Amino acid sequence: MNRYIKLLLVFMTLRFGHTAAGQELDSLYVKEPMDYLTFLGIVGKENIAYTAERFNINIAQAEIETAKIFPDPELEFGWFDNGERRMRMGYGFTSELTWILELGGKRKARIDLARNQTQLTQYQLEDYFRNLRADATLSYLLAVQNRMLLEVQRNSYQQLNQLAVSDSIRYNLGAISQVDARQSKLEAGSMLNEIYNAEAAYKTSLVGLSLLLGDKKKDTLIYPTANFSSFDRTFSLQDLLVTAINSRADLKAALQDKQVSASAIKLAKANRAIDLGLKLGVNYASDARNIIAPTPSFTTVMASIAVPLKFSNNRHGELRATRYANMQSEYIYRQIELEIKTELTQAYYAYQSVEKQIRQFDKGLLTEAKAILDGKVYSYQRGETSLLEVLNAQRTYNEIQQTYYQTLYNYAEALVELERASGIWDINF
Repeated sequence: MNRYIKLLLVFMTLRFGHTAAGQELDSLYVKEPMDYLTFLGIVGKENIAYTAERFNINIAQAEIETAKIFPDPELEFGWFDNGERRMRMGYGFTSELTWILELGGKRKARIDLARNQTQLTQYQLEDYFRNLRADATLSYLLAVQNRMLLEVQRNSYQQLNQLAVSDSIRYNLGAISQVDARQSKLEAGSMLNEIYNAEAAYKTSLVGLSLLLGDKKKDTLIYPTANFSSFDRTFSLQDLLVTAINSRADLKAALQDKQVSASAIKLAKANRAIDLGLKLGVNYASDARNIIAPTPSFTTVMASIAVPLKFSNNRHGELRATRYANMQSEYIYRQIELEIKTELTQAYYAYQSVEKQIRQFDKGLLTEAKAILDGKVYSYQRGETSLLEVLNAQRTYNEIQQTYYQTLYNYAEALVELERASGIWDINF
């Protein structure tokens, strides 16, 4: 009887010991189950990096207001004294208002350039969110996969642990040899180490989800509630290519960059036009009270136009630079278009490949492996087969389950990458 009590204590230690280890990290965080759509919504609102990127829109809009500014006028005041106290030559005041009159459409060119840059910034922000949304989805899917792999390890451990306890009892009853009892116990202990590794991977992926949600969730451990489902799609590669060309934000940004370069050329040309300096002045001189040439006080009004001599127009560096930038933007656009087509085609074939792998599992691989394992365990308990055959069947079943969940993740990942590449998004699971 004492032996049975000791065996029961060993079983409870193995059973509850790893449960406590798995909850050690959880105690540092607030647990919060979260579905996919809620998770993605919080990412769009609270992600710190994305919030920082959104300020680029405000900065670009402020640049438009800056471009609208007219040159500031300059107001100058002066005082003079003729310095002849004996001759009483008097003193005076001067004032002058100077303003630059821009010609050649400089202000309009600046505003157009700033507006085009704002639109470019908007497309760049859309493309940033396109990648953020896909990356956040993959992180969520990875956490789901790691949770399922952990469940596989736990279920396998429980079955092996029960077998080990049963073998210990059977050994004490003389039904099996000591080697078989020790072997089953060893396999259960080895499986417990694999649980610890799976737990670490799972917890690491959960912490990664919290990072995506910003400061408000920094003390929260998000637990995905979704499963792998709703990833079956039927696509036409030609339709996807057309959609990608029309909707990819990075391609729109490349096209807008061409417009920005064209606006920069217009501004460079406008900067070559001369600007007129307009001046308006008022001078006052006090009376001169000398006996030789007495002069009454007087006020003079002066207006003038200053025409700069644009010797710098002989230098075409700024204009040439903008023209080269415009030519460069054309090649960048063509390169991005080619990259999109290549990326989309690769993603399409990758999705089709994983889809074929999923169909293999639909043909009953998991069911067959489970039936074989159950049969081996039943035969072993009846003494009709060896422990080695049971362990081999257990490993095969584990590997098939792990491969199945990894293939499900690969299938979901392939869909995410395909929709990322095509510029569409209808993922919900």
